[in-house]
Amino acid sequence: MNNNFDWGLVRSFLAALDHGSLLGAARALGSTQPTLGRHIAELESQLGTVLFERTGRGLLPTEAALRLADSARAMEEAAYQVARSVPRGDEGVSGTVRITASQPVACFVMPPVLAQMRLALPEVQVELVASNQVSNLLRREADIALRMVQPQQASLVAKRIAKVTLGTYAHRDYLRRRGTPREPADLLAHELIGHDKDEAVVRGFAAAGLPVRREAFAFRTDDLVAYWEAVRAGLGVGFVADYLARLDTQLVPLLPSLRIPPLPIWLTVHREIRTSRRIRAVYDFLAAAVPKALH
Repeated sequence: MNNNFDWGLVRSFLAALDHGSLLGAARALGSTQPTLGRHIAELESQLGTVLFERTGRGLLPTEAALRLADSARAMEEAAYQVARSVPRGDEGVSGTVRITASQPVACFVMPPVLAQMRLALPEVQVELVASNQVSNLLRREADIALRMVQPQQASLVAKRIAKVTLGTYAHRDYLRRRGTPREPADLLAHELIGHDKDEAVVRGFAAAGLPVRREAFAFRTDDLVAYWEAVRAGLGVGFVADYLARLDTQLVPLLPSLRIPPLPIWLTVHREIRTSRRIRAVYDFLAAAVPKALH
């Protein structure tokens, strides 16, 4: 390593490592793909080693990158610790709070919840990030996160506030065309809506003793809003959250015997900003309002 090593490149390195692509890293940092590419190339040059293999599916970290990651994260944590230690004076319940949630929650649950919160906390502005990726609260990609998985970082505080129940649904028009499945095994003769890279639905079929191949799904997407709209359009049988299905009276619930494990919702905040009056007020409001909105 030379003596002119630029520690500022570490932020780009960690974003590329976490998001698996230059495009994803650039979006997370509010930068551009060419800029991130230059940062990674410069860091590799300064360290004298290759950090990522460029593949058609994104960036594959090398052993050198994985060894560097722990030190880089410790450096990042120290930098944010310094930033958080700077006094901000008296803070009231006003200002901006950045919230992240999955696409369906952000699009269909949060707007009415935030409309209620606007009445309760009129001086708070909200930035809502609709993303199925787990945003990094440490890097302030968000102040508060609604997640379907429990975070493991010791610096984060997570509270399980609700669970999302799921069911099997199809549009009435589809069932008129293709008939109604009566048993789980009947699904194998139907047009199914599944995911592209996410294998959750495939694993669910296997757990039910119904191994299916990718080709069994007539329509596949990892965009959860597009998935929901495909079920509504009558493309086939899909597996969606019950709170979503209640929004469309043309959807018919199927196969009550097919038990799909519910998904927990964790309300997550960084331990050290939890003491902010603004963050705490929004956190407490969401903890009470989101479960009601889901049920």
